[in-house]
Amino acid sequence: MNVKQAVVARFQEIMKEREMKPNELANLSDVTPSTVYSMLDERRMELSINVIKKLCDGLDMTLGEFFNTALFDELEQEIK
Repeated sequence: MNVKQAVVARFQEIMKEREMKPNELANLSDVTPSTVYSMLDERRMELSINVIKKLCDGLDMTLGEFFNTALFDELEQEIK
């Protein structure tokens, strides 16, 4: 799993726990729904820490809480 896949999996996990749709996350986070859908699209590789921070703010969680999961401890090495 790479970083992008882990970020997507983490947001999907949180949204499932909170029974939340991407549009709801966008509204809570003051970003457009297309921003959330674009971030969740695994085919798009770009990630913005600023967007991740806004989404975390909308979820009322810190970046530390977001990244504090085994998903990010088990990432494959990006440099080979």
